[in-house]
Amino acid sequence: MAAGLLMAGATLGRAQATSSSATAPTQNTVPIANTKIALAAPVTYDNKYEFYAGINFMNFQAGQSLPRRMNLGGGEFLATYWLPGDHWFTNHVGVGAEYRGEAGTTPVFGQAQGLPYNLSRPLVYLNMGLLGAQYRGPKNQYVAINYHAYGGVAHGTFDDDLRPGQPGQPTFSQVTGLYTNRTKPVAAIGGSIDINRSKNWAIRLSPDLILEHFGSETREFFGISGGVVYRMGKR
Repeated sequence: MAAGLLMAGATLGRAQATSSSATAPTQNTVPIANTKIALAAPVTYDNKYEFYAGINFMNFQAGQSLPRRMNLGGGEFLATYWLPGDHWFTNHVGVGAEYRGEAGTTPVFGQAQGLPYNLSRPLVYLNMGLLGAQYRGPKNQYVAINYHAYGGVAHGTFDDDLRPGQPGQPTFSQVTGLYTNRTKPVAAIGGSIDINRSKNWAIRLSPDLILEHFGSETREFFGISGGVVYRMGKR
C-alpha cells in the first residue's frame, strides 16, 4: 500500500510539472538599446544674418579690341542682413555686401609675342566690391530659390606682366591690346538655389549675368559660383 501511495504521488507530481510548463507564459528578454536619436530642427528661414563663401568662374574680355574672351576664376564672399518685420515684401528681402576676386590669363594681339614683351597669355586680375539685395522666393524644408542684384566697382590690373626696363604705358596697352589699369562700374544680376543640409547650413549654386563698363560700352558676361551658406541669429 505504501508503494502504491508513492507511485501515485510521483505520477501526480509529474502531471503538475507538465501542466505548469504548458501554461506558464514564455518570457523573452529583449535588451533596450541606449540610442540618441533626435529629429533635425526644421528649416524656418527666420535667420537675421547669412554668410556665403564659394569659388566662382566668369568670362571676360580684357581689352576693347581683343578678338577673344578669357576665363577668370576666384572666390566670392557675401554677407546678408535679412530685414525684420511681417510685411509680405520686407520679410523676404535681405541687403548684402559682397567681395569677388578673379584672376586668369588672356589672349593678346599677336604682335605682343615678339620683342619687347614676349607675351602670349599675360595674367589679368579683378577685385570687385558690390552692394545690393537678395529676395527669397519659393522655399521648403529642402531647398530655397533666391534672386539678387548687386552693383559696385571693379578694379582691373592688366599690366602684371610688365617688367622693369620694358616700355610702359601707353605702349604696353597698344602692343598687347589690353586695357590700362582702371576702376569701373560692374553689376551682377542673377539667382541662387540653396540645398539645405540643416537649419543653419546649405549648399548654394549661383549663376549670374555680369555687366561691366571697362571699355567704351557696356558688355555682358556669364558667371557662376558654388559654395556653402551659414545662417545665424533670429529676426
